[in-house]
Amino acid sequence: MKFADFHAGQVIEAGPYAVTEDEVLAFARQYDPQWFHTDPQAAAQGRFAGLIASGWHTCAIGMRLMTDAVLQGSESFASPGLGYVKWLHPVRPGDALTVRATVLEVRCAASKPTLGIVRWRWRMHNQAGVEVLDLEATSLFDLSRPAPSQEPRP
Repeated sequence: MKFADFHAGQVIEAGPYAVTEDEVLAFARQYDPQWFHTDPQAAAQGRFAGLIASGWHTCAIGMRLMTDAVLQGSESFASPGLGYVKWLHPVRPGDALTVRATVLEVRCAASKPTLGIVRWRWRMHNQAGVEVLDLEATSLFDLSRPAPSQEPRP
């Protein structure tokens, strides 16, 4: 999707994405090796009564979904960060996640009209409609260069 296709109030949906136990374990062992992410037996006895995905893994899944649905092949090149991120409920192996993104603002930078800015809110839900992630992101678009060609998903 190109920068020119965005408008305030627009809603974009992406997914579903099926979460597997193997990927929960692999991500956690590499990046967030806390017992409730890496040890199914111990996690079964813990507060969440089972293995849960790292919140950072949940964010990465959201990024994958939005890249596939919107950002791949666009002029997007960076983000200055998030306004906030909230992990509202745990993500578990077997969940099917979808993202519903609402575009809050679309503008060009006053000092640099070739810099497009999109501010949007991403809300991720599991298959039961339970909200698991809420974040506000800002994405930057370089309008001085043509968007790259669409690359196939590996």
